[in-house]
Amino acid sequence: MPVSILTLDLKDARAVRAYRKHHAAVWPEVLRSLRRVGVKDMEIFALGRRLVMLLETREGFDPNRDFARHRAANPRCAEWEDLMKTYQQPAPGAPRGTLWAPMEHVFSLRRQLRPPRR
Repeated sequence: MPVSILTLDLKDARAVRAYRKHHAAVWPEVLRSLRRVGVKDMEIFALGRRLVMLLETREGFDPNRDFARHRAANPRCAEWEDLMKTYQQPAPGAPRGTLWAPMEHVFSLRRQLRPPRR
């Protein structure tokens, strides 16, 4: 199952509080839509204003295409996404025009401990 790690920052302490409050009870239409477009699981972690998202998706999931489908699926999904954007800003180093920026994988204990192939 494909896994992606994404990051962004929240704008300020007020945004952190509001974002956490909203995510304690995500709108049901948003949850159903994410599943419909191929998101198997999504977890978001926070450290201060920095968020990190772990995204598990079905094979063939394309973030640009499928998140656009999610947004278009229901007016409530677009409303949710617009509301969340009011709290978010790109993390330093994010590609221009990107909020949730993909993180680069730099280490795997499992791969390092795997015996060499002969």
